[in-house]
Amino acid sequence: MARTGSTSIARRTLIWLGVLLAAGTVILGSGVFTNQASWAPKLALDLEGGTQMILAPKVQGAGGEITGEQLNQAVEIIRQRVDGSGVAEAEITTQSGRNVVVSLPGIPDQRTRELIQASADMEFRPVLTSASGAAVPEAERTPAKDIPKPTAKPEDFSDPNWITPELYQEFEALECLDPAAAADETQPADPAKPMVACEPDTGMKYILGPVEVPGTDISDSSFGQTRGQQGQTLNQWAVNIEFNGEGTRTFKAVTERLFGLSGARNQFAIVLDGKVISAPTTNAVIPDGKPQITGNFTEESARGLSEQLKYGALPISFEIQSEQQISATLGADQLRMGLIAGVIGLVLVAGYSIFQYRALGFVTIASLVVAGLITYLAIAILGWTENYRLSLAGVAGLIVAIGQTADSFIVYFERIRDELREGRGLVSAVDNGWKRARQTVLASKAVNLLAAVVLYFVAVGNVRGFAFTLGLTAVADLLVVFLFTHPTMVLLAKTKFFGEGHRFSGLDPRLLGAVPLYRGAGRVRQPGERTAPVRAKNTAAAAEAGRRQTIAERRAAEKQQATSGAGRGANKESN
Repeated sequence: MARTGSTSIARRTLIWLGVLLAAGTVILGSGVFTNQASWAPKLALDLEGGTQMILAPKVQGAGGEITGEQLNQAVEIIRQRVDGSGVAEAEITTQSGRNVVVSLPGIPDQRTRELIQASADMEFRPVLTSASGAAVPEAERTPAKDIPKPTAKPEDFSDPNWITPELYQEFEALECLDPAAAADETQPADPAKPMVACEPDTGMKYILGPVEVPGTDISDSSFGQTRGQQGQTLNQWAVNIEFNGEGTRTFKAVTERLFGLSGARNQFAIVLDGKVISAPTTNAVIPDGKPQITGNFTEESARGLSEQLKYGALPISFEIQSEQQISATLGADQLRMGLIAGVIGLVLVAGYSIFQYRALGFVTIASLVVAGLITYLAIAILGWTENYRLSLAGVAGLIVAIGQTADSFIVYFERIRDELREGRGLVSAVDNGWKRARQTVLASKAVNLLAAVVLYFVAVGNVRGFAFTLGLTAVADLLVVFLFTHPTMVLLAKTKFFGEGHRFSGLDPRLLGAVPLYRGAGRVRQPGERTAPVRAKNTAAAAEAGRRQTIAERRAAEKQQATSGAGRGANKESN
């Protein structure tokens, strides 16, 4: 019953694998049918070619000059904008310390061009009201008759009369918990009018008054640990802002008004490109233009906010100086060479598997094919849904993964052959070998995944593409070993060719040097029963089994042999 049950489980597992592959094919096919996807994976800049734009920075104000530090920070802002727009594998660098070179795969749309050219827009706005970032369901939204309406002309920038019915309806419908939706719905607004905005880090949403202090009034920003009145460190990170003369006067008036208010109206929001990056409360009047923002900061988050404040309001925009299409001839040649290397690797792995494991090697080849199908579907679907693009470094990761994927099968097959050498039948050897190999395979893939994740988050540029495909193939390998290789071996163990250990199956116990555990019920070997060749073969098999014994097993065998010898001596003496 147990063997029948394991066979049915193996069949069901293979069926589920087929369903998984079919589902992936249907999902990708639906994208192809609607002209939103392609059967071929999207290629990155180095393989497909694209557009290269040279941007010349323009500083607002007469006689303004840009420093190298400001230009580098501007590059980071452009990179964040391009990545946020969904363009993958873009290359953004500086040229001669004066210009910025942006290389994008394909042809960028108008929205991407505008994001690249626009200057960073930082501003300080008072908070009129706030709420959790989730959009209010339509059935639960405030009825039109109960929506707040202005009763008079706003007296100051914190006056709730800035909130119109249209603005309040937009506030309730705003979704800030979904990053993609928040990116689409939250855009820079007219500085003289109120706006709604999300704070991505906290998931809060706000109605904000008009701009009171522009970001250009920030002269400097830093971060550090707060200190007490006696100068002692309080082990709390803070961000320090320093305004220029105009900003100092304006911010003093703002804090005088906000300090007397309560609730959300006591806060002011720091807005960058239409998104709230911080919304601190006002705990005192700041007359010297040097406010300090405290909270649950870590060193990393404090540094990040400080850099945003320092460079986020750079009065720099960019003008497209030149634009040209980049040829992918070099990338195509490298891709062709990479594919040739991959084919050579597959042929070598297949040849070694057949040479070492005979017919069992075809299970390795079939497993590699299934792993390739899963990886291919995943890359194509990610290219459609997440705009993932396969770079040459990613192709290198796929080639490296061929050997790592084959390792899992080799570990499993060697465990099965070890069980056969100990004299077990193939069905039992498959079950026991899987129990022993499973933990080894899981540990190995866990290490591969950990290395890929660390490399992905630490590295930059194309190296991340290598790390991504390496991690993706590790996941595909686990799926194949559990859903294809092991169930296939369970079913093959019941066949005559493999189950009886055909010499070309790769699982012949005699060729593996197996030592039979039993001769059979009621059978006793007679003297001279074995011929010299058989004795020679069994002697070699016994020697092979002895070499494979662990130290503990060898000691146990020696102890058993000594006990057996003492017993035979006692019997001889009594006789």
